[in-house]
Amino acid sequence: MAVSYERLWKLLIDRKISKANLRKASGIAPNTMTKLRRNEEVTLTVLGKICNILEVDYGDIIEYVDKGDEE
Repeated sequence: MAVSYERLWKLLIDRKISKANLRKASGIAPNTMTKLRRNEEVTLTVLGKICNILEVDYGDIIEYVDKGDEE
């Protein structure tokens, strides 16, 4: 399974929120933020914290990407 957080990054740009500010506000660890930047899987708890801070739904920040589409 592959995921993309491109929607999250676009949302942050639209709202003029830095990744560092999001990390601090949501209380997630720096290594978790690194996983997000690398499009690696994180727990639903982490995604829930981000959704809570941004007042959005999971689908607004994450997208499933078919491995065949990446090549």
